[in-house]
Amino acid sequence: MPLADTDVVIVEAVRSPLGRRNGGLSTVHPADLLGAVQLAAIERSGIDPAAVGQVVGGCVSQVGEQTFNIARTAWLTAGLPVGVVGTTVDSQCGSSQQATNLASALVWSGVVDVAMACGVESMSRIPLGSAVRGEYGRPLSKSYFPRYEPTSQFEAAERIATKWGITREDADEFGLESQRRASRAWDEGRYEREVVAIDAPDVGEDGKPTGTTHHVAGDEGLRETSMEALSKLKPVARADGIHTAGTAPQITDGAAALLLTTAAKARELGLRPRARMVDQCLVGVDPVMMLTGPIDATRHLEVRTGLSVADMDVIEINEAFASVVLAWERELKPDMTRVNPNGGAIAIGHPVGATGTRLIVTALHELERTDSRLALVTMCCGGGLGSGTIIERV
Repeated sequence: MPLADTDVVIVEAVRSPLGRRNGGLSTVHPADLLGAVQLAAIERSGIDPAAVGQVVGGCVSQVGEQTFNIARTAWLTAGLPVGVVGTTVDSQCGSSQQATNLASALVWSGVVDVAMACGVESMSRIPLGSAVRGEYGRPLSKSYFPRYEPTSQFEAAERIATKWGITREDADEFGLESQRRASRAWDEGRYEREVVAIDAPDVGEDGKPTGTTHHVAGDEGLRETSMEALSKLKPVARADGIHTAGTAPQITDGAAALLLTTAAKARELGLRPRARMVDQCLVGVDPVMMLTGPIDATRHLEVRTGLSVADMDVIEINEAFASVVLAWERELKPDMTRVNPNGGAIAIGHPVGATGTRLIVTALHELERTDSRLALVTMCCGGGLGSGTIIERV
């Protein structure tokens, strides 16, 4: 459909490579990592950075190097204008997708003309859970426990597998396919346009920078594997569980960013609209099962838009665990050749605070590569949330 002047459009979409735990990006301060991606989005678009009204970023473990409003400190670290404000949000694994949805709402409402949505997580430097194991107590009060059974995401993934009848073989086959698709995507150069390489500091045995750098240009999580190799891995949650290191998301370092404005403002600034934001949501689900959010988010968007998963040319659903995607598949019955066509978190990694934006970046580039129209992005989130976004290439 033709763009209306008030439509919110994506004019730039970029991400860092995804670094494995203690890999190539582990020497980069997370503010430097996010700042490099923010700067790349500005430079690739050609926009005057002072035209950005707000930066909204996602980050899960907001402690230490990732606290003090990292969306703002990263912007300043990159040497970008001090007058541009920033806010960091936490919707757990959906943080940067919700940051994108909030940035889109700011533009749509007219509060700002241009917004940047972004996210970062340096899980090598700030381990997942760091923010909830500090000296100031735990996030759940005693009054929570009579209402809801506390479960881990690992346990929730196993309960989902049980409820939807997902077997170890089902999970292993899914994990293997994710690796195959990601390997093919890199071999065919599908990811190259969306990735900005990072020059990371070298460090000596004392952990201090040596003054030299190394170049990180590709995702580091890809692994040669097979059904036989996967079958030999030990379960990560329960002795009788179905998930292993081969069917769970990898601990990862990464960042991603999107630049959003209205169609009218894009024309005024000489920017090229690449996709229209069609609709978005954040839904709440049972915090015990926790990871079923993509099912509810997808259904919510189907009702609001009149679109179905059959209308989607590309679907990016975060591979939080194999059972999360497979349960969603059994409920929504999509064409799985359109789902994570270039692999997902099991293969390339899940930098939790950055993944939501990363998925939208990847979905947009895949729509462009295949000359397609509609994409759905959805994620599960710790604590029982589901995020969703539909975009339309223009």
